Amino acid sequence: MRHLPEEKGKKQPANTTNPPGRTESSFNKVVLRRLFMSRINRPPVSLSRIVANVSEKSNNKTVVIIGTVTDDNRLLTVPKLSVAALRFTATARARILAAGGEILTLDQLALRAPTGSNTLLLRGPKNAREAVKHFGMGPHKHKKPKVESKGRKFEKARGRRASRGFKV
Repeated sequence: MRHLPEEKGKKQPANTTNPPGRTESSFNKVVLRRLFMSRINRPPVSLSRIVANVSEKSNNKTVVIIGTVTDDNRLLTVPKLSVAALRFTATARARILAAGGEILTLDQLALRAPTGSNTLLLRGPKNAREAVKHFGMGPHKHKKPKVESKGRKFEKARGRRASRGFKV
């Protein structure tokens, strides 16, 4: 067995001296888990998705997005919103502020709502990526083929036309 040298220096307490700063909230666990996620697992959220999820009764809640908030030019009017997110596109930021809303960082949110009370946690569509359309094994899965080109001669024969054997 190896001889370990004696520890030198002052013993520091391992626990925090600020117990109210730590919470047992499940909201914080979810936020931390999402902060560790890769970019593919943190899809962007559009303004229209936020507006669709904010009802009249949850109007005073702060919307929390662990990802990017993007603008949606199909949305004509943006209501007054309070949104906390990792980042905002310039146009999304401008539209929220122009509507009299507010933009928060996650640091500011942690000070305002340490346990996530009065918040609405949203996330974007993870499977909306183009790459996901190509996933899936075997026939009849309706997966999109990876085609070299889209011309007349590329993957247009058997299985694509009834006149060439069969059509799926």
